[in-house]
Amino acid sequence: MSNSSEPKIGASAAVLESNTGVQPKRGPTASDKPDEKVEILSINTIRTLSMDAVQKANSGHPGTPMALAPLGFVVWDRYLRHNPKNPNWPNRDRFILSNGHASMLLYSLLHLTGYDLSLEEIENFRQWQSKTPGHPEHGLTPGVETTTGPLGQGCGNSVGFAIAERWLEAHFNRGDQKLIDYKIYTFCGDGDMMEGISGEAASIAGHLKLSNLIWFYDNNRITIEGHTDLAFSEDVGTRFMGYHWNVLRVSDANDLELLDATIAIAEKETERPTLIIVDSHIAWGAPTKHDTAAAHGEPLGEDEVRAAKKFYGWPEDAHFLVPKEAKEYMSRAIDRGAKMEAEWNQKFEAYRKANPDLAREFELMQKGELPAGWDKDIPTFPADPKGKATRESSGTVENAVAKNVPWLIGGAADLAPSTKTLIKDGGNFEAHSYNARNLHFGIREHVMGAACNGLALSKLRPFGATFLMFSDYMRNTLRLAAIMDQPVIFIYTHDSIGLGEDGPTHQPIEHIMSIRCIPRIIEMRPGDANEVSEAWRVIMQQKDHPVALILSRQAMPTLDRTKYASAAGVAKGAYVLGDSKGEPEVILIGTGSELQFAVGAHEQLTGQGIRSRVVSMPSWKLFGRQSEEYRESVLPEKVKARVSIEAGTTLGWREYIGDDGIAIGRSEFGASAPMKDLYQHWGFTTENVVAQAKKLLGR
Repeated sequence: MSNSSEPKIGASAAVLESNTGVQPKRGPTASDKPDEKVEILSINTIRTLSMDAVQKANSGHPGTPMALAPLGFVVWDRYLRHNPKNPNWPNRDRFILSNGHASMLLYSLLHLTGYDLSLEEIENFRQWQSKTPGHPEHGLTPGVETTTGPLGQGCGNSVGFAIAERWLEAHFNRGDQKLIDYKIYTFCGDGDMMEGISGEAASIAGHLKLSNLIWFYDNNRITIEGHTDLAFSEDVGTRFMGYHWNVLRVSDANDLELLDATIAIAEKETERPTLIIVDSHIAWGAPTKHDTAAAHGEPLGEDEVRAAKKFYGWPEDAHFLVPKEAKEYMSRAIDRGAKMEAEWNQKFEAYRKANPDLAREFELMQKGELPAGWDKDIPTFPADPKGKATRESSGTVENAVAKNVPWLIGGAADLAPSTKTLIKDGGNFEAHSYNARNLHFGIREHVMGAACNGLALSKLRPFGATFLMFSDYMRNTLRLAAIMDQPVIFIYTHDSIGLGEDGPTHQPIEHIMSIRCIPRIIEMRPGDANEVSEAWRVIMQQKDHPVALILSRQAMPTLDRTKYASAAGVAKGAYVLGDSKGEPEVILIGTGSELQFAVGAHEQLTGQGIRSRVVSMPSWKLFGRQSEEYRESVLPEKVKARVSIEAGTTLGWREYIGDDGIAIGRSEFGASAPMKDLYQHWGFTTENVVAQAKKLLGR
């Protein structure tokens, strides 16, 4: 069995071969006098733990951990600066396993280096309530920086991590007082390279010259269906050179010193991110499944596991064996990490004395807290029958918040002038101009979402903006933000058929409801400028929930709050905006730009002697969190006559209007025409709301 591989992809990359005369420079965390036998023992411990865990679980992906164990060892033993006893040390290097199906590689490294991940947890791989799920989950397993599994997402996250490091470095470092100086190491595979998000991520990373970012591409040429020749033959090296990356290649994943020398070269790069293409053999050491798809996504089988262990010189009948020498060697990371953090803490104390305000900012960020008076400039908007689009009022409020929260940072997918999300005087985040707050993601919605997740995981408060229609391009990133409980702000404007002449391709119908369907993410669709102000108050105080702020292109009236209830009720998701005298006969529920029709209908019905209640419901999720008593006070069970008005699908509204109610919505695609014509044609008018209310009442 060969332990080298013939390069087939990326021929244009600088290939480093064994015995080429490259002088290895061992990484900054490596021992000066390594015991090669212990190093190999440690690597084979990673391999055998991975095989045993997958075999016991009877599911998983053993092949990649077996192939990449040497690379994982070199990165974690010789380069990665981290503290196993404090996985949240702010200046640690970040390690991202984008090919998250290879999770046992990461779990083995975490266990061996001393994180709070016991051998029992390794043995319970993929089992109920274990800390070792099938794909790495941030917040569940100590040391897991981000949740990965959907291929390419870790690549996108890594760009957010790299942007965050550059911003933190530019914002906080002062002369010789350097609080921030870390790198982002990302493992990725063939599947990551095929996913479009990796191209978006690589393109923007190269453009921004994020030299703190290193990707390791595991070129094992195997996917679930077989050899990558079935569907993938591009020259990856040339592609990344076109993205302005530094591209290197290691011809043998088992050559530790070659890996070390290559990483050392990457560490010296100051103008470009680096891609290191590592030629490997999936399931290296398994005699019949080596280099086959059978080793990708299923257990090797007991006989193959025994044969692989024999190849490694391992006891064939041993299960979950962790030799004392390997554990002692790898767990040196504990003392090493504690020393690094202690030295950093001393620097921080000196920094605090010299820069008390910045130090306070830094500490607030780490805690997820806001500065005192952060909301003091949020405006109250005067009543205005003409009003303004909520995208415009949101831009005003965003800037009022940004003035007092310096780490609010974000941008749009080439739509900032339309989404109204530019931070005034915030500067443009560009290559070597990193102390700026306006990010320009280009027309790359998918990586925008993934990068925002990485920014949030780095303790910034990020927002990413585009048209609601294009939220489809970034849906996986919304799900992952919610799974990870990260307070990312997703700003979606142009939220309905109100977009008008651009037509059905740009008019969202199902999108509001589809976002509501994602667990944990809070949707907010404010109905006037003052609801926007309150929405931002809610958004900024979220510590563990992403928010989708859904805004209009068209103007809507700013309600007279001397006649109607305060917008403070937005915080509860729904509130009684206005009531006729006496118990209501009919309840009118509106959101966003359609709230005005509920208000208009309420006024007409009241004038006709029909008792009505108008309810503003900007957020189903927030309303669902309220007590049963509060929900009953807003939507009393005994009032069966209810009308909802929202310019989107009616799916789901039965929960609030019941079987007897009427939902005014749009369950077919839109059309290209002036907004007023569309709204009139499809019944989004005060007159239609009145008519439907009367129909329910038999009037």
